Amino acid sequence: MIITKTALDRRLFLRGIGAAMALPLLDSMVPAMAATGSKAAKPAIRMAFCYVPNGIIPKAWLPTTTGANFEFMPTMKPLEPFRDKLVVLSNLAQVNGRALGDGAGDHARAGATWLTGVHPKKTEGADIHAGISADQIAAKALANETQFGSLEIGLEENYLAGGCDSGYSCAYTNTISWRGPTTPNPSEISPRAVFERLFGDGETTDPKARLARMAQDRSILDFVRTDVARLTPGLGNRDKSKLDEYLESIRDIERRIQKAEQQSATMKLPVMERPTAIPDTFEEHAKLMADLMVIAFQTDMTRVITLMMAREGSNRSYREINIPDGHHSVTHHQLDPEKIAKTQKIDELHVKSFSYLIKRLNETQDGDGTLLDHTMVLYGSSIRDGNVHDHHDLPLVLVGGKTANIKGGRHVRYKPETPMTNLLLTMLDKAGVPGETLGDSTGKVDQLSDV
Repeated sequence: MIITKTALDRRLFLRGIGAAMALPLLDSMVPAMAATGSKAAKPAIRMAFCYVPNGIIPKAWLPTTTGANFEFMPTMKPLEPFRDKLVVLSNLAQVNGRALGDGAGDHARAGATWLTGVHPKKTEGADIHAGISADQIAAKALANETQFGSLEIGLEENYLAGGCDSGYSCAYTNTISWRGPTTPNPSEISPRAVFERLFGDGETTDPKARLARMAQDRSILDFVRTDVARLTPGLGNRDKSKLDEYLESIRDIERRIQKAEQQSATMKLPVMERPTAIPDTFEEHAKLMADLMVIAFQTDMTRVITLMMAREGSNRSYREINIPDGHHSVTHHQLDPEKIAKTQKIDELHVKSFSYLIKRLNETQDGDGTLLDHTMVLYGSSIRDGNVHDHHDLPLVLVGGKTANIKGGRHVRYKPETPMTNLLLTMLDKAGVPGETLGDSTGKVDQLSDV
C-alpha cells in the first residue's frame, strides 16, 4: 500500500443545485501518516446550553447525597443511563437575577442572567442592557473555525420587542444569548429554517427560489448525489459506514419536517399564525431540534448552540401529557399537591426530551470517541423554585465533556452563593476559550475534573 500525507479537507462540502452539505469528521480527513494505526481524527470540543424556564421542583430534582452513588430523583431519572457521564451541580447562584432594588420581574432577570451574570436594566423600551453571554464569548473566539459561530434554537414562539414581565422587555425573557450588552440573539423555532440554514441554498435568499426548490419535493441528498458517488470509492470501510449513517439521518430529518408540514397544511385551525414545519407535540418538536443540533455538531458547522425549551415565564400548556394548565400558573402552586404534581410532570417531560439529545450525542461516533465525549452540555434554569422565584442553588447538570476532562458520576455541592458564572468561565476554559471574568464571576470552579 502506498501511503501519502494527503487528506480530505475538514471543511469538504457535497454540493448540488441549491444545496451544500457539510460532512462529519472522517478518518480520511487527517494525513495518512498521522492516521496510521488505530488513531482516529482528533475532534473539537463543543458546548451546548439548554435552558428550562420557571425553575424545577427542588425535592424531585436534587439528589440528597453528594459524591458518587447518589440516588436519581424522579425528575432527573431519564438521565440515569448516563450517570457516569454527568455531574449534578448544586449551590451555584445567579445573584444578579434578584431584584436588587428593581422590584418584580424575576422571570426576565432569570433569562437575562443565566449565561451573562449581569443584572439587566429594567425597561420595556429600546434601551435594553444586559451583558455578553458565555455562548457568544465562545462563538467570537471560534468564529474562524466553523461556518456558524453559534446557533440559537427554541421550542416556543418568541418576541424581542415590547414588555413581558413587570416592566422588563421581552428581550430578557425570550433569549439567553446576548451578542453584546444591547444585542440579544433571537431563537429559531422552525426546524425547516434551521435545516435550510445548515444545508439550504447559500447563494440566494429569494423566497420564490426556495419555494420552487421545496416544491420539487426532493431530498437534499438528490441534489448532492453526484458528489456522494464521486467521494465514496475513495473512503475506507469505517468512513463509508459513518457516511452512510450520517446521510440516513439527514434523510430521516427531512422526512419528519415534510410530515410536519403536511400535517400543518391539512389541519383546520382557528385564524392564527402557525410557524412552518413545527410538529404537533412538544416532544416531537424537541426531538427534531435535537437531531439538528447533533448534525450541526457532527459536521462542525458550529461548536456552540443554545436551546430554550420554552421562553422564561412561559405559560404554555402540555396537553400531550394531560396538563391543559399553563406551566407558569402551576409553578405558583402555593403548596397545592395537585399543582406540584403537574409541575413535576412538566419538569420530567423537559428532562426526558433533554435525555434524547444526550442519547443521540452519545451514540454518534466522532473521531476517537462520541460526540458526547467531545461536547459539554449544560442543562438547567436560572430560577430554583418557581413558587418563590429564588435564584440560589440553581438546578443544573453538566453532561459529557470527557475530552475536556470532565469526570462524571458525581453530585458536586459548592459553597453557597458561588456564582454560576464561575462554572461558565471554567467551561469556556476547557473549550479552549480562556477568559478572566464573566459577569459577576469570582474565579473558576474546581471538582469538575479527575485531577
